[in-house]
Amino acid sequence: RYRPNNINISDFFLTTLSILFSSSFSSASLKPYFPKIPFLASSRSRRFLQIPSMSVSNPNNRRRFANPDSLSNWLKPRLPSDSFSSWGVKPGTKNVHNLWLEISQGETSLADSTPPIRTVNVATVKIIGKNNRVLIESHQELSDGTVRSRHRPLSEKIKPDESPDSAVLRAIREELGSIAGGEVQIVSGSYREKVEERCSASYPGLPARYMLYSVDAIVDGLPDDDFVTEEGEEYGDSEDKKVVDQAVTVRKHFWKWVSPDSVEL
Repeated sequence: RYRPNNINISDFFLTTLSILFSSSFSSASLKPYFPKIPFLASSRSRRFLQIPSMSVSNPNNRRRFANPDSLSNWLKPRLPSDSFSSWGVKPGTKNVHNLWLEISQGETSLADSTPPIRTVNVATVKIIGKNNRVLIESHQELSDGTVRSRHRPLSEKIKPDESPDSAVLRAIREELGSIAGGEVQIVSGSYREKVEERCSASYPGLPARYMLYSVDAIVDGLPDDDFVTEEGEEYGDSEDKKVVDQAVTVRKHFWKWVSPDSVEL
């Protein structure tokens, strides 16, 4: 009879356990764990606890424009004239100064095509309240006095070299910090990725690809009824104040609680 040589049953058993453990660990590591995060909007000396980073793809080749005029000249032959002329004129839309600021700050990239395609990385937060109701932004009041309908959860464009989890915390701090308190708890296992392709509501006629990175969260201290928050400096990072002054900015956010069935992410 043939009998294999040099087989150690103990070593074989330990090797098998090691393989099983490694496989289990690798599978678990695919699901990031999100701890409770102290919400400290009033103190710059305190920081949020770091949570695991989620990957986000940023275009390497971002087209740059020296100023809004050069962007406008580049866009005009690539977009329907009636659509482009409505930017900043049609209620609820933004203008070429807004788009230039987004591009210069790395929040938006444009594909060199006709028409161009605007790509934006967006962090979205589905905030869950009492009775599983979900917080949505019903509408916004803009600096030109117009109102823009939203009906979507809190969202924020992701800045260059910023992870989605960091953008989530920044969005909560910037848009709800004046009224919320306590702590932010990211719901474990709620991380989702989605791609949406549609025309930009802010820039009529401009196709857009939205890379959405979403999580669910519980934020202590929010009112039980509908409420309003005021926007700070929307383009506070920009050094070109003249361009900012000509952009259409958000003045107020109007929030309401709705049933989870009426919210799509």
